Amino acid sequence: MARALMIGAGGVASVCAHKCVQNHEVFTELCIASRTLSKCQALKDQLDGKGTEITIAQLDADNTDDVISLIEQYKPDIVINLALPYQDLSIMDACLATKTHYLDTANYEPEDTAKFEYKWQWAYRERFEKAGITGILGSGFDPGVTSVFSAYALKHYFDEIHYIDILDCNAGDNGYPFATNFNPEINIREVSAKGSYWENGEWIETEPMEIKRVYDFPQVGEKSMYLLHHEELESLALNITGIRRIRFFMTFSESYLTHLKCLENVGMTSIEPILFQGMEIVPLQFLKAVLPDPASLGPLTKGKTNIGCIFHGVKDGVEKSYYVYNVCDHEETYKEVGSQAVSYTTGVPAMIGAMLVVTGQWARPGVYNVEEFDPDAFMEALNQWGLPWVEDFSPTPVE
Repeated sequence: MARALMIGAGGVASVCAHKCVQNHEVFTELCIASRTLSKCQALKDQLDGKGTEITIAQLDADNTDDVISLIEQYKPDIVINLALPYQDLSIMDACLATKTHYLDTANYEPEDTAKFEYKWQWAYRERFEKAGITGILGSGFDPGVTSVFSAYALKHYFDEIHYIDILDCNAGDNGYPFATNFNPEINIREVSAKGSYWENGEWIETEPMEIKRVYDFPQVGEKSMYLLHHEELESLALNITGIRRIRFFMTFSESYLTHLKCLENVGMTSIEPILFQGMEIVPLQFLKAVLPDPASLGPLTKGKTNIGCIFHGVKDGVEKSYYVYNVCDHEETYKEVGSQAVSYTTGVPAMIGAMLVVTGQWARPGVYNVEEFDPDAFMEALNQWGLPWVEDFSPTPVE
């Protein structure tokens, strides 16, 4: 029925590819493209003969002309961008030039500065609309599922949502004293940046890890979590009726934070180039090279993730609260698709968003965040494709 071009061959892409093949009635053909052809071939070897026709291609996603050339050659119905966030705009440009639908899981950020904003991609809205193609931003878990949770809560349980707290808990243990469960470069940039939250129409900025809370997560237990800036705050502040405050919290172990602080103190998390033995290197990129590849952590990781949203607002003039979340088991996801749960929780929603576009349910010319569409089909698909959600109508609030 549909032909998809997936750019990227890391942990998230591996999950997305497995899910596209499981959903082979929709995704009859899939091209996996990456700078490293051997990664594409390894995925093809795993997935061949399971119902989806798999092809592979070597691609420099920084080069728009190369992306255009591959799109023109393969003629996909949609491009699923699971490359680095730095490459979002070059891929969007290629989709515009070829009038091809686009989807990603993380917003664009410039390589030379840790900025997490949608403005660069929102600037494509009119051009995508005129081209008659759909651009979906942030169809991962957070952003992605948490944004769909917000749209679902507003549609079914609230007239206005005043407060949203997004809680991202990874209680997995991979045995390493310090490792990241997704791209180390992106992870460390995100965590070491200043925090912020949206309140009463403006951004309140905090120092990194300044605000800490302890929360008792269902099926996981009490964990320390810290306020971060996260991109979905920006779009939800615009798209969810009645918003007064939105915050994002993520859990971190003491070991992770101690190692991170040490690395920051010696300059290893810097994105400013330095001269080393006559060559320019970026310390954070070097650190990424010596840390474990997140894709290798699957067989080592035990424990669960719990990611969800707590809402407080009004319905028919009465105040109410609502908590919706997903619990994912690292060992179970590894058994199913050979990846740990952090990759799984991002890769599954990427497939679901792409499915909704190619089947016409989310096909609308322009560039959109996922909460701008009807959430019901996405919520139903989460239950079907491995990310079942749980509702709680009397949750413990975050102070």
